[in-house]
Amino acid sequence: MSGRPVIEHLYIEHHGWLQGWLRSRLNNAADAADLAQDTFVRVLQRRHANPLLEPRAYLRTVARGLVIDLWRRRDIERAWLETLAHLPEDEVPSPEVSALAIESLMAIDRLLDQLPVRTREAFLLAQLDGMTCPAIAERLGVSLSTVERDIAKALRHCYQLMFEAAP
Repeated sequence: MSGRPVIEHLYIEHHGWLQGWLRSRLNNAADAADLAQDTFVRVLQRRHANPLLEPRAYLRTVARGLVIDLWRRRDIERAWLETLAHLPEDEVPSPEVSALAIESLMAIDRLLDQLPVRTREAFLLAQLDGMTCPAIAERLGVSLSTVERDIAKALRHCYQLMFEAAP
């Protein structure tokens, strides 16, 4: 069986179930419909040639990741809107600039999510709170050299991803 009939069969057999499962978690039929479609797009992009042994478990796993992405995006959008609410009206960016800012924030969130927890925390304390390495070490209960190593690791990770994404 080629990949296309496998996906068609998967969609026909499980789309309704997946959409219902998503609706029960999101309490929103429109979001559930969108994420169900996005789930099948992800599955299609992965080009499974053989039938899945546990299709619902697989679909649920893919969909759960998309739900988490949706929640993260909404948290970022909410924080962005709260930030804009504190700006004078003449300084509020255009909707296009706001959309680009949200996409950039999402990319940064994905990047930071790849770091170990302590490394991410040390990096954010330095970058966002302006804390010094000794203060971060004291706060996290680790050595100064550990904090310096963690921040250097985070910066290398950022630069590596930045240069990989550059054309």
